[in-house]
Amino acid sequence: MTSPQQPQPQPEPHDTDAPGAAAPMPPAEAPEPPAQQPAREAGTMMLQAQPAPQAQAAPQAQQGARKDAGTMTLQAQQPPTGPPPQQPPQPQQPPHQPAPQHGPQPPHQQQIPAAWQAAGPGAAPAYVSPIPVRRTNLGHALASEWTKIRSVRSTMWTLGVLILLNVGIGLLTSLALAGPDRVVEPKLGFAWFGLLLGTLCVLPLGVLVISSEYGTGMIRTTFTACPSRARVLTAKAIVLFGLTFVITTVSNTLVAMLHAGMLNGPAPTGGQWLRATLGSGLYVAVLSLLALGVGALLRHSAGAISAMMGLVLLPMLMAVFMLGSESLRPFATKLIEYSIPNSLGAIYDQPFMPDGPAGWQPLLVLLGVTAVVLAGAYTALQKRDV
Repeated sequence: MTSPQQPQPQPEPHDTDAPGAAAPMPPAEAPEPPAQQPAREAGTMMLQAQPAPQAQAAPQAQQGARKDAGTMTLQAQQPPTGPPPQQPPQPQQPPHQPAPQHGPQPPHQQQIPAAWQAAGPGAAPAYVSPIPVRRTNLGHALASEWTKIRSVRSTMWTLGVLILLNVGIGLLTSLALAGPDRVVEPKLGFAWFGLLLGTLCVLPLGVLVISSEYGTGMIRTTFTACPSRARVLTAKAIVLFGLTFVITTVSNTLVAMLHAGMLNGPAPTGGQWLRATLGSGLYVAVLSLLALGVGALLRHSAGAISAMMGLVLLPMLMAVFMLGSESLRPFATKLIEYSIPNSLGAIYDQPFMPDGPAGWQPLLVLLGVTAVVLAGAYTALQKRDV
């Protein structure tokens, strides 16, 4: 560093020309511009490199030290203009190095998954869910649909009204036809009156099984949980068919027993018993599947229920007005023969028209129509968006 200079007394103006007087000090030099600093530094280095006389060695050494200190001060104040110095490369550390743990580890950290061990110490471990993942199947969809259908109030109301109408009207019919002098043949021929009215309660249930989810938006959650739409519709069909078949068959068996025990006439044959209990239960259950297919196609509860009611009642009503015309009478006769009320009566050997389907034929006709409608529902479910 530069040593501070002692202040020298300044001579008066009238003493300037006096002999022996000290020369006036030169004025202070202005700071050099930054562009001349490198030239001065170069000159300083050249002066230091040249040999100096012995007499002037000490003053020049002091001046050189002062200049070097000033140069170093100026260099420290100026920012570097050249490229930054390159640092030596640092050794790379492997990523995700776990910190060493001391002491006993919890049980869930002591077991290392096999996927982490196969990845190696230098690779990032993949996430492994602790929840076991299982492939879904039709059994899971059946459990889901069974939970839905038994937890809603519409199922209880529709099936409850079905049982009430079937058993209640069947009991009233048996009381009206009972008498010591009255013979009824076939004995189970009038047991389907209550079932026909109860069928009108099954149709809304079949429609609401799928159309209610479209109305509330829950169908998106169902398809998210089970992306296979065909599996969802199959599960709905199985659950609906099984529940309707069991309820209808049990109530039909009770009504058939009431008619067989209270009415006079020849005992019903095995075929009549089978059709009056199992056959009628299958017919109503297949009719509920037809309602399910219509609900899947229309996706609207009110529209699908109206369409099914028209399918059950409209052919018979249209035929009544067409019978007055000679040209429309053959067509009206076919409408009555293949209508649902006449088909249900034919299963009990009590049809409106004697030339129409009889025995198990109405059930086969309904199976064919239902298969076509369900095939269209499966196709529409796969091709259309939610």
